[in-house]
Amino acid sequence: MKKVSLIIALTALMPLSAMAQQTLTLEDCHTMAAEANKDLELARQKVQMASYDRKIARANYLPNVSATGTYMYNSKNVSLINDEMSQTLSNMGTAVQGQLNGQMQQLMTAIKSNPSAAMEYMTSPMWQTVIGALSQTDVSAALNQIGTNISDAFNLDITNVYAGAVSIQQPVFVGGKIIASNKMADLAEELSRSQYDSQYEEAMVNVDQTYWQIVSIANKKKLAANYSDLLEQMMKDAEIYVEEGVAVKSDLLAINVKYNEAQMLLSRAENGLALSKMLLCKQIGLPLDSKIMLADEELDMIPEPQMLKSKDMDQIIADRPETRSLDLASRIYDQKVKIARADMMPKVALTANYLVSNPSAFNGFQNQFGGMFNAGVMVSVPLFHGTEALQKTLKAKTEAQMYRTKYDDACALINLQVEQLSKQENEALERMRMAESNLESAEENLRVAMVGYEEGVVDTIVTLQAQTAWMQAHSEYIDAGVELQMNHSNLRKAQGEYRTIE
Repeated sequence: MKKVSLIIALTALMPLSAMAQQTLTLEDCHTMAAEANKDLELARQKVQMASYDRKIARANYLPNVSATGTYMYNSKNVSLINDEMSQTLSNMGTAVQGQLNGQMQQLMTAIKSNPSAAMEYMTSPMWQTVIGALSQTDVSAALNQIGTNISDAFNLDITNVYAGAVSIQQPVFVGGKIIASNKMADLAEELSRSQYDSQYEEAMVNVDQTYWQIVSIANKKKLAANYSDLLEQMMKDAEIYVEEGVAVKSDLLAINVKYNEAQMLLSRAENGLALSKMLLCKQIGLPLDSKIMLADEELDMIPEPQMLKSKDMDQIIADRPETRSLDLASRIYDQKVKIARADMMPKVALTANYLVSNPSAFNGFQNQFGGMFNAGVMVSVPLFHGTEALQKTLKAKTEAQMYRTKYDDACALINLQVEQLSKQENEALERMRMAESNLESAEENLRVAMVGYEEGVVDTIVTLQAQTAWMQAHSEYIDAGVELQMNHSNLRKAQGEYRTIE
């Protein structure tokens, strides 16, 4: 990616005249496409999201600590007794004093009605003092205050209520769900990376196709230009031969027809080359009107790709992102089976809380803060819920088996694909050898025909046929070389040889 940034920076700083000569290798195109491709950018973001999911799953091992605070305003207070009882308590002293005064009056009446008791009362200073003191005792105020205090105590002041709690929960056993969830998150992150690799392969193969298409069109453009120049020279020679009477005008017209065809081929090649370069610019993140030159564009011979090292099928399957994705998906659903099964198992957790409130009821009902700590063990045992957890488990098992079946089918298809592409590469290499041999023969045939034409021993039709055969042989050679490169690219993808840029 540093290389990409450097290329983009240099591109931005270069003057327009230098940009017109910007030359890119296939490796440069791969590097720039990896940075510019929007699908790859989305795939990288999915990898990042999967990494966050993995970290989220790790958090389930840790205790859950939470703090809660609340305030409530109440428009009315709570009274534990009704108004009648409150009034009775508030007047309790008055009622008791009235009872006491009545009892004293009854006592004095009883003493006065009994002569002996009256005589003893009159002659006993002690009884006179006691009964006098009792007659003068007033308990109404004190008892009324006590009753009022009791009544107030039954009226709870909850106008402003404050409460807070700090809670800690530590899972001890949840049926293996936490362990399975973490393994599933790890596998999901690997799956996202495998999907990125698949997107990367697709993007690189598309760049390869466009790159070698440009090389093919550029060579055919050069071939059309050479063919046009050759026919233009023949036209000049034919005009001289016609004036000298050693050739007929029909020969000149035949050459002119071929020349016009060559000009049309040249025009098509120029247009096709411009469009193909625009497509490549889009793929590698450059403006569509950028002037680029490919390193292999001016080569007279298309290079042969380096043959891939032999790999056994097990290694190929392990390197292919498609099979890795299917294998990871089946393993993810294996963990999903464990998660679904965990819903049928008991769950154990440790809990601890510290509670604080105002008003506080820990020492009567007081309008002040008071708190307490508690700790315990929480056990939850599922008993019956319509076999939901069982059905989820069976569904997850079926999904895991489905992906294993897809994996086996993909392995068989990859085996067939690799064998097919290997044979196609060998055939393409053989066609290139044959095209190279045919090109050598066509070039020699054209040389002999041109020498004979200049000496007047070979007529125009034969010379034009030799030129057409030469151009066809050259075109077939270009097609064979590009086909070999594309077969090589497809075989690299089939064998999982592309590597992502980290």
